[in-house]
Amino acid sequence: MREHIDTLLREALHRLAELEGRPELGNAEPRIERTRDSQHGDFTSNVALRLGKMLGRAPRDVAAALLAQLPASELVQDVEIAGPGFVNFRLNAAAYHDELRDILSRGPAYGASQRGAGQRVLLEFVSANPTGPLHVGHGRHAAYGATLGNLLRITGHEVHEEYYVNDAGRQMDILAVSVWLRYAEAMGSTLPFPEQCYQGAYVREIAAELAAQHGDALLGELEIVEQANAASPEDAELALDVLIAAVKRSLRAASFTTVFNAALTSVLGDIKDDLQGFAAAPDGWYSERSLTDDNAVDRALAALKERGMLYEHEGATWFRTSDFGDDKDRVVVRENGARTYFASDIAYHHEKCLRGYDLLLNVLGADHHGYVPRLRAGIEALDQDAAKLDVRLVQFVILYRGKVKAQMSTRSGEYITLRELRDEVGNDAARFFYVSRSNDQHLDFDLELAKSQSNDNPVYYVQYAHARVASMLQKLEEQNLPLPSDPDFAALTEPLEAELMAALSRYPEVIELAVDNRAPQHIVHYLRDLAASFHSYYNAHRILVDDTRIRDARVALARAIQQIIRNGLTLLDVSAPEAM
Repeated sequence: MREHIDTLLREALHRLAELEGRPELGNAEPRIERTRDSQHGDFTSNVALRLGKMLGRAPRDVAAALLAQLPASELVQDVEIAGPGFVNFRLNAAAYHDELRDILSRGPAYGASQRGAGQRVLLEFVSANPTGPLHVGHGRHAAYGATLGNLLRITGHEVHEEYYVNDAGRQMDILAVSVWLRYAEAMGSTLPFPEQCYQGAYVREIAAELAAQHGDALLGELEIVEQANAASPEDAELALDVLIAAVKRSLRAASFTTVFNAALTSVLGDIKDDLQGFAAAPDGWYSERSLTDDNAVDRALAALKERGMLYEHEGATWFRTSDFGDDKDRVVVRENGARTYFASDIAYHHEKCLRGYDLLLNVLGADHHGYVPRLRAGIEALDQDAAKLDVRLVQFVILYRGKVKAQMSTRSGEYITLRELRDEVGNDAARFFYVSRSNDQHLDFDLELAKSQSNDNPVYYVQYAHARVASMLQKLEEQNLPLPSDPDFAALTEPLEAELMAALSRYPEVIELAVDNRAPQHIVHYLRDLAASFHSYYNAHRILVDDTRIRDARVALARAIQQIIRNGLTLLDVSAPEAM
């Protein structure tokens, strides 16, 4: 519908441009919006207000000139000039009837478009360190990222979803040492287990597998670790680094690699299985270690050095990110020669650019806010287009069980996993709740509400609307009444029916809004409002009435509502049940 008004206004602008010899008028954007009050029509444009400044004329005069050039349309009931110069359009009933036919004929494809055709998008989401199971916070990243992927695809974008696997660096070394200490414990060792190590039960499970497969072959020289512990510094994090170095010396490279790989394989396998079960598995898994193996990090740092972007200070190598808007310069190589995560991220994002994507869409945790400027700096410093990078930050999830807030610390092991949440409330509720609020707002996840089968539970309320139509269609079949093939929508004269038809016609616009703002919560809010309107209508009016003309029109309207609800739920990867 909006596209039709847009076409009419563009044609009027071209005609006016020719008439007045002002070709720039033909390039003006109509900017069509829904009116806030239906008394002012269905759509409005402020184009005359904007052109008034350009032409030095009163906006109402410009609006009148536009209306004089507006092509006739059977779908438009009237057009009026409102206020200081708004152009308001009121559609006739036939426009909404045509939209209903379009919904029923296009079915799952209704709302799809080619707005993003030709745009290649690399969408990275979750990318949690493979040091433990995904927790409920990661679940929000997964739901948000996967839903963005669905929205981009339905609008014609070519999307590749990717998980960046941080399978190198200190945190992975801590995991490997944690597993080895539990393995040594299973072999009878009494080595202490630092609080800074990973505490979860999964660590013991991996250690038990190692013990079953290797016996005591991976114990190494325990006295090396014992001596390191005896001379350990008081600083806990420094002591942990000493322990890591000692375990590596004790086991030597081959055995430490065996422990490291066992830990990585187990945890990453669990993450992959979890995301697959959550309908949020990415298309690809990009290994950080592959950047090192391919010398990509070395090449990126060498290129930065050649451009004069690196300098030495206090034994470390720094990147001049402040030259690109960061609040300070950043370390890429530490005093001990170890490269930072940031160095790998520079190489990874450079590689992303080299793959030829038009948009690099990153979904990161809110705690990465300060990371964004340095990522842009890395891209720009290597002569790539930093404008391609679009970073969306996801705020924390606060999970409540009763009035007790659950803890989600990965090292302590005191967290609720995504799998536990899915088992308790189901995938549907988890996916729906996760994207019900803007990604930049904290989310309070109410477990009891998510599990309830009541109208207070928004996902239940929406799914029930879909099931209610399915039940009505079942009754139609039981009464041997045929589905309407060519309903007369002019029979839909009730105010609630007009409200529903208007709401249905908004669906493509809601998709556009959700895509343009990277905001899937607009789909959630739309579905809740549509379900509420349908439930009100269903409670107020019988659908399967004796009058065939009215019944056929109402059945078709209900089927269109069901189709839109199913389409919207599909975008969220939430099921649309036939019975509840």
